[in-house]
Amino acid sequence: PQPADAPAAAPRESPVVEVSDLVRTFGDFRAVDGIGFDVGAGEIFGLLGPNGAGKSTTFKMLCGLLPATAGTARVAGVDLRHARAAARARIGYMAQSFSLYGALSVRQNLDFFGGAYGLSRRQRRDAREAALDAHGLRPLAGVTAGRLPLGFKQRLALACALLHDPAILFLDEPTSGVDPLTRRAFWRRINARAARGVTVLVTTHFLDEAEYCDRLGIILDGRLIALGATEAVKARGRTADTPDTPDTPDTPDPTLEDAPDPTLEDAFVRLIEAEQAGRAA
Repeated sequence: PQPADAPAAAPRESPVVEVSDLVRTFGDFRAVDGIGFDVGAGEIFGLLGPNGAGKSTTFKMLCGLLPATAGTARVAGVDLRHARAAARARIGYMAQSFSLYGALSVRQNLDFFGGAYGLSRRQRRDAREAALDAHGLRPLAGVTAGRLPLGFKQRLALACALLHDPAILFLDEPTSGVDPLTRRAFWRRINARAARGVTVLVTTHFLDEAEYCDRLGIILDGRLIALGATEAVKARGRTADTPDTPDTPDTPDPTLEDAPDPTLEDAFVRLIEAEQAGRAA
Protein backbone atom coordinates (compact mmCIF):
# COMPACT_ATOMS: atom_id res chain seq x y z
CA PRO A 1 0.00 0.00 0.00
CA GLN A 2 1.05 3.59 -0.56
CA PRO A 3 2.90 5.01 2.48
CA ALA A 4 1.31 7.84 4.44
CA ASP A 5 4.07 10.30 3.56
CA ALA A 6 3.96 9.65 -0.19
CA PRO A 7 2.71 12.71 -2.05
CA ALA A 8 -0.82 12.21 -3.29
CA ALA A 9 -1.50 12.34 -7.00
CA ALA A 10 -3.29 15.42 -8.26
CA PRO A 11 -6.97 14.74 -8.98
CA ARG A 12 -7.47 13.69 -12.59
CA GLU A 13 -10.43 14.81 -14.66
CA SER A 14 -12.01 11.78 -16.30
CA PRO A 15 -8.97 9.51 -15.86
CA VAL A 16 -8.30 7.14 -18.74
CA VAL A 17 -6.45 4.64 -16.54
CA GLU A 18 -7.67 3.92 -12.99
CA VAL A 19 -5.85 1.50 -10.68
CA SER A 20 -6.91 0.72 -7.12
CA ASP A 21 -5.38 -1.76 -4.63
CA LEU A 22 -3.96 -3.86 -7.48
CA VAL A 23 -2.38 -7.15 -6.42
CA ARG A 24 -0.66 -9.94 -8.33
CA THR A 25 0.72 -13.02 -6.62
CA PHE A 26 2.70 -15.96 -7.92
CA GLY A 27 2.28 -18.64 -5.29
CA ASP A 28 3.41 -17.04 -2.03
CA PHE A 29 5.24 -14.21 -3.80
CA ARG A 30 3.52 -10.83 -4.15
CA ALA A 31 4.91 -9.24 -7.30
CA VAL A 32 2.46 -6.32 -7.06
CA ASP A 33 1.18 -5.39 -3.62
CA GLY A 34 -1.82 -3.04 -3.49
CA ILE A 35 -0.74 -0.20 -5.77
CA GLY A 36 -3.06 2.54 -7.00
CA PHE A 37 -2.85 5.54 -9.34
CA ASP A 38 -4.73 7.13 -12.23
CA VAL A 39 -3.67 8.73 -15.49
CA GLY A 40 -5.46 11.38 -17.53
CA ALA A 41 -5.88 11.79 -21.27
CA GLY A 42 -2.75 13.09 -23.00
CA GLU A 43 -0.63 12.55 -19.90
CA ILE A 44 2.75 10.81 -19.86
CA PHE A 45 3.02 8.72 -16.70
CA GLY A 46 6.27 6.99 -15.74
CA LEU A 47 6.58 3.95 -13.50
CA LEU A 48 10.11 3.68 -12.09
CA GLY A 49 11.77 1.13 -9.88
CA PRO A 50 14.71 -1.27 -9.56
CA ASN A 51 14.78 -4.48 -11.57
CA GLY A 52 12.17 -6.90 -10.26
CA ALA A 53 10.15 -4.17 -8.54
CA GLY A 54 6.91 -5.15 -10.30
CA LYS A 55 6.77 -2.61 -13.14
CA SER A 56 6.38 -5.05 -16.02
CA THR A 57 3.89 -7.20 -14.09
CA THR A 58 1.77 -4.10 -13.49
CA PHE A 59 1.89 -3.24 -17.19
CA LYS A 60 0.88 -6.74 -18.23
CA MET A 61 -2.17 -6.56 -15.97
CA LEU A 62 -3.15 -3.15 -17.34
CA CYS A 63 -2.77 -4.40 -20.91
CA GLY A 64 -5.04 -7.36 -20.23
CA LEU A 65 -2.21 -9.85 -20.72
CA LEU A 66 -2.21 -11.03 -17.11
CA PRO A 67 -5.18 -11.26 -14.72
CA ALA A 68 -4.98 -9.44 -11.40
CA THR A 69 -5.16 -11.48 -8.20
CA ALA A 70 -7.09 -8.69 -6.46
CA GLY A 71 -7.95 -5.02 -6.83
CA THR A 72 -9.45 -3.13 -9.73
CA ALA A 73 -8.10 -1.69 -12.96
CA ARG A 74 -10.05 0.25 -15.56
CA VAL A 75 -8.54 1.18 -18.91
CA ALA A 76 -10.43 3.43 -21.34
CA GLY A 77 -13.54 2.94 -19.20
CA VAL A 78 -13.35 -0.86 -19.37
CA ASP A 79 -13.05 -3.01 -16.25
CA LEU A 80 -10.23 -5.47 -16.92
CA ARG A 81 -11.80 -8.09 -14.67
CA HIS A 82 -14.67 -8.52 -17.10
CA ALA A 83 -13.64 -7.31 -20.55
CA ARG A 84 -9.91 -7.65 -21.13
CA ALA A 85 -10.35 -8.17 -24.88
CA ALA A 86 -12.38 -4.96 -25.20
CA ALA A 87 -9.69 -3.03 -23.34
CA ARG A 88 -6.90 -4.44 -25.52
CA ALA A 89 -8.61 -2.99 -28.60
CA ARG A 90 -8.05 0.52 -27.19
CA ILE A 91 -4.37 0.17 -26.28
CA GLY A 92 -0.99 -0.23 -27.92
CA TYR A 93 1.75 -2.19 -26.16
CA MET A 94 5.48 -2.11 -26.83
CA ALA A 95 7.25 -4.86 -24.92
CA GLN A 96 10.63 -4.61 -23.22
CA SER A 97 12.26 -7.05 -25.63
CA PHE A 98 11.73 -7.11 -29.39
CA SER A 99 8.57 -9.18 -29.73
CA LEU A 100 7.73 -8.99 -33.42
CA TYR A 101 8.22 -11.71 -36.01
CA GLY A 102 11.87 -11.80 -37.04
CA ALA A 103 11.27 -14.01 -40.09
CA LEU A 104 8.68 -11.59 -41.53
CA SER A 105 9.58 -8.42 -43.36
CA VAL A 106 8.84 -4.96 -41.99
CA ARG A 107 5.80 -4.70 -44.30
CA GLN A 108 4.56 -8.17 -43.36
CA ASN A 109 4.81 -7.39 -39.63
CA LEU A 110 2.73 -4.26 -40.12
CA ASP A 111 0.16 -6.21 -42.15
CA PHE A 112 -0.03 -8.95 -39.52
CA PHE A 113 -0.56 -6.57 -36.61
CA GLY A 114 -3.09 -4.57 -38.58
CA GLY A 115 -5.10 -7.77 -38.97
CA ALA A 116 -4.60 -8.68 -35.31
CA TYR A 117 -6.03 -5.29 -34.32
CA GLY A 118 -9.10 -5.94 -36.48
CA LEU A 119 -8.42 -3.40 -39.22
CA SER A 120 -10.14 -3.99 -42.55
CA ARG A 121 -8.00 -4.70 -45.61
CA ARG A 122 -8.21 -1.07 -46.74
CA GLN A 123 -7.57 0.27 -43.22
CA ARG A 124 -4.63 -2.10 -42.86
CA ARG A 125 -3.10 -0.95 -46.15
CA ASP A 126 -3.57 2.75 -45.35
CA ALA A 127 -2.19 2.34 -41.81
CA ARG A 128 0.80 0.34 -43.07
CA GLU A 129 1.73 2.90 -45.70
CA ALA A 130 1.36 5.77 -43.24
CA ALA A 131 3.51 3.94 -40.67
CA LEU A 132 6.29 3.25 -43.18
CA ASP A 133 6.57 6.97 -43.88
CA ALA A 134 6.00 8.26 -40.34
CA HIS A 135 8.69 6.03 -38.83
CA GLY A 136 11.23 6.20 -41.66
CA LEU A 137 10.84 2.52 -42.48
CA ARG A 138 9.94 2.64 -46.17
CA PRO A 139 13.51 1.97 -47.43
CA LEU A 140 13.52 -1.17 -45.24
CA ALA A 141 9.97 -2.35 -45.96
CA GLY A 142 11.16 -5.59 -47.57
CA VAL A 143 13.89 -6.40 -45.01
CA THR A 144 13.18 -9.19 -42.52
CA ALA A 145 12.68 -7.74 -39.04
CA GLY A 146 15.31 -9.99 -37.47
CA ARG A 147 18.01 -8.38 -39.62
CA LEU A 148 17.21 -4.80 -38.66
CA PRO A 149 19.60 -2.75 -36.50
CA LEU A 150 18.31 -2.31 -32.97
CA GLY A 151 17.17 1.28 -33.50
CA PHE A 152 15.04 0.28 -36.50
CA LYS A 153 13.63 -2.70 -34.60
CA GLN A 154 12.49 -0.20 -32.01
CA ARG A 155 10.88 1.97 -34.69
CA LEU A 156 9.06 -1.04 -36.11
CA ALA A 157 7.83 -2.14 -32.67
CA LEU A 158 6.47 1.35 -32.00
CA ALA A 159 4.89 1.52 -35.46
CA CYS A 160 3.08 -1.78 -34.82
CA ALA A 161 1.89 -0.61 -31.39
CA LEU A 162 0.45 2.57 -32.92
CA LEU A 163 -0.98 1.01 -36.08
CA HIS A 164 -4.62 1.04 -34.90
CA ASP A 165 -4.33 4.58 -33.48
CA PRO A 166 -4.82 3.55 -29.83
CA ALA A 167 -6.05 5.92 -27.14
CA ILE A 168 -3.53 4.52 -24.64
CA LEU A 169 0.07 3.49 -25.23
CA PHE A 170 2.06 1.24 -22.90
CA LEU A 171 5.85 1.33 -23.31
CA ASP A 172 7.83 -1.20 -21.27
CA GLU A 173 11.52 -0.22 -21.18
CA PRO A 174 11.14 0.98 -24.80
CA THR A 175 14.63 2.42 -25.36
CA SER A 176 16.73 -0.25 -23.67
CA GLY A 177 19.95 -0.76 -25.59
CA VAL A 178 19.62 2.08 -28.09
CA ASP A 179 21.90 5.08 -28.41
CA PRO A 180 21.05 8.56 -27.01
CA LEU A 181 20.21 10.07 -30.41
CA THR A 182 17.76 7.25 -31.14
CA ARG A 183 16.23 7.68 -27.68
CA ARG A 184 15.73 11.40 -28.29
CA ALA A 185 14.08 10.77 -31.66
CA PHE A 186 11.85 8.16 -30.05
CA TRP A 187 10.67 10.63 -27.40
CA ARG A 188 9.90 13.25 -30.03
CA ARG A 189 7.44 10.77 -31.53
CA ILE A 190 5.95 9.99 -28.13
CA ASN A 191 5.54 13.66 -27.20
CA ALA A 192 3.80 14.28 -30.51
CA ARG A 193 1.31 11.52 -29.73
CA ALA A 194 0.67 12.83 -26.22
CA ALA A 195 0.07 16.30 -27.68
CA ARG A 196 -2.72 14.72 -29.75
CA GLY A 197 -4.37 13.35 -26.60
CA VAL A 198 -2.87 9.85 -26.47
CA THR A 199 -2.25 8.67 -22.90
CA VAL A 200 1.23 7.20 -22.42
CA LEU A 201 2.43 4.92 -19.63
CA VAL A 202 6.11 4.05 -19.62
CA THR A 203 8.58 2.07 -17.56
CA THR A 204 12.22 3.00 -17.90
CA HIS A 205 15.52 2.58 -16.12
CA PHE A 206 16.92 5.70 -17.82
CA LEU A 207 16.18 8.34 -15.21
CA ASP A 208 17.11 11.16 -17.55
CA GLU A 209 14.35 10.19 -19.96
CA ALA A 210 11.87 9.92 -17.10
CA GLU A 211 12.09 13.74 -17.14
CA TYR A 212 9.79 13.58 -20.18
CA CYS A 213 6.98 12.31 -17.92
CA ASP A 214 4.32 14.59 -16.47
CA ARG A 215 3.98 12.44 -13.36
CA LEU A 216 5.89 9.55 -11.83
CA GLY A 217 5.31 6.61 -9.55
CA ILE A 218 8.22 4.84 -7.89
CA ILE A 219 7.66 1.19 -7.07
CA LEU A 220 9.74 -1.05 -4.80
CA ASP A 221 9.02 -4.71 -4.10
CA GLY A 222 5.57 -4.33 -5.61
CA ARG A 223 4.60 -1.30 -3.49
CA LEU A 224 4.21 2.29 -4.60
CA ILE A 225 6.51 4.41 -2.42
CA ALA A 226 6.18 7.79 -4.19
CA LEU A 227 3.64 9.31 -6.54
CA GLY A 228 3.34 12.81 -7.91
CA ALA A 229 4.37 15.38 -10.49
CA THR A 230 7.89 14.82 -11.78
CA GLU A 231 9.27 18.03 -10.26
CA ALA A 232 7.64 17.23 -6.90
CA VAL A 233 9.19 13.76 -6.84
CA LYS A 234 12.55 15.21 -7.82
CA ALA A 235 12.33 17.73 -4.97
CA ARG A 236 12.24 14.86 -2.49
CA GLY A 237 15.90 14.26 -3.35
CA ARG A 238 16.94 17.45 -1.59
CA THR A 239 19.56 17.10 1.12
CA ALA A 240 22.08 19.44 2.75
CA ASP A 241 24.25 18.90 -0.33
CA THR A 242 21.43 19.67 -2.79
CA PRO A 243 19.27 22.35 -1.13
CA ASP A 244 16.44 24.23 -2.76
CA THR A 245 17.41 27.71 -1.54
CA PRO A 246 19.43 28.98 1.42
CA ASP A 247 17.48 29.12 4.67
CA THR A 248 18.10 32.88 4.95
CA PRO A 249 18.03 34.45 1.48
CA ASP A 250 19.17 37.89 2.77
CA THR A 251 22.37 36.41 4.14
CA PRO A 252 23.04 33.38 1.98
CA ASP A 253 25.45 30.75 3.10
CA PRO A 254 28.27 30.80 0.51
CA THR A 255 28.76 27.06 0.96
CA LEU A 256 25.18 26.49 -0.26
CA GLU A 257 24.83 29.07 -3.01
CA ASP A 258 26.45 26.92 -5.67
CA ALA A 259 25.00 23.59 -4.54
CA PRO A 260 23.32 21.82 -7.46
CA ASP A 261 19.62 21.12 -7.64
CA PRO A 262 18.82 17.47 -7.00
CA THR A 263 18.42 15.26 -10.05
CA LEU A 264 15.76 12.63 -10.50
CA GLU A 265 18.48 10.08 -9.79
CA ASP A 266 19.14 11.79 -6.42
CA ALA A 267 15.46 11.50 -5.54
CA PHE A 268 15.17 7.93 -6.79
CA VAL A 269 18.16 6.71 -4.76
CA ARG A 270 17.14 8.64 -1.65
CA LEU A 271 13.55 7.34 -1.72
CA ILE A 272 14.62 3.74 -2.31
CA GLU A 273 17.25 3.86 0.45
CA ALA A 274 14.86 5.53 2.91
CA GLU A 275 12.17 2.93 2.22
CA GLN A 276 14.62 0.05 2.64
CA ALA A 277 15.96 1.53 5.87
CA GLY A 278 12.46 2.00 7.21
CA ARG A 279 11.53 -1.58 6.50
CA ALA A 280 14.73 -2.86 8.09
CA ALA A 281 14.01 -0.81 11.21
